[in-house]
Amino acid sequence: MLRKRLSKLRASSETGVGIMAKISLIGIDLAKEGLEFRFVGPLVGCAECRIKNVCFNLEPGRKYRITKVRDKENPCFVYDQDKVSTIEVEELPEYVNLQAGRKLQEGSSVTMKSMDCDHFTCPHIETCNLTHMREGSKVTIKKVEEKIECPKGYNMKRVLVNFH
Repeated sequence: MLRKRLSKLRASSETGVGIMAKISLIGIDLAKEGLEFRFVGPLVGCAECRIKNVCFNLEPGRKYRITKVRDKENPCFVYDQDKVSTIEVEELPEYVNLQAGRKLQEGSSVTMKSMDCDHFTCPHIETCNLTHMREGSKVTIKKVEEKIECPKGYNMKRVLVNFH
């Protein structure tokens, strides 16, 4: 009997059936499969909402992709259309630009620090300045990728990270 249950569990994890999806809410005009977004955090007018915990169960600063839009809609006084759709999301891999050095090795753990760069026309300013992330977050480096062309001459590399 135990062997039968284990094989069912193994089969469901291989097919993805039975794995809990991360659920959230988003304005009905934005609820489209494949949409990628960065969750910034709670909005000012949401403190009194009875379903706010569903909206805010995502990690601020992290990127997500909508994998499924469910039929369930709820009222919301914050969005233009006064409704939000229930969605399933997956967390996306996170890339940042970090200054190259001895600690910049795959598997090492580092604390995120913004470059505080003022070169506003640089296409990499958001990922070097950690615009949408919390400075001081601990991450593990999964992969060190290509060198970033920095207009100020810093030795920057694109890095795939996992948050702790």
